[in-house]
Amino acid sequence: MLDKDIIVKSIRCACPKCGEASIFPHRFTLDVKDKCDHCGLKLKDHDSGDGPAVFLIFILGFLLTPMALLLDAVATVPLWAHVVIWTLVAIGICVFTMQPLKAYVIALTYKHRGGAKGV
Repeated sequence: MLDKDIIVKSIRCACPKCGEASIFPHRFTLDVKDKCDHCGLKLKDHDSGDGPAVFLIFILGFLLTPMALLLDAVATVPLWAHVVIWTLVAIGICVFTMQPLKAYVIALTYKHRGGAKGV
């Protein structure tokens, strides 16, 4: 069952404990702060590992493959155009979803491996 609170905090890249401060120092990094600026939760103790990248690989595979096949069925597009289009789409999806996915895995780790850990 999905926990709406965790999803909202993850989309905002907020701390899984307080939901106030961002867990990342700035927008274009995947490095997590050592601790939350608001509540002091030690964020480095809640490791996400390779989970977000694996989730993103599955999402990209399930989205881009049918979309590329559909585009090819609807319109005759040269191969080089497919390469350009789907590379840009994949990069765009990665840039805008990797931080929220990492925040989601960290929030799940915080929830299921003990909220008191790292306080």
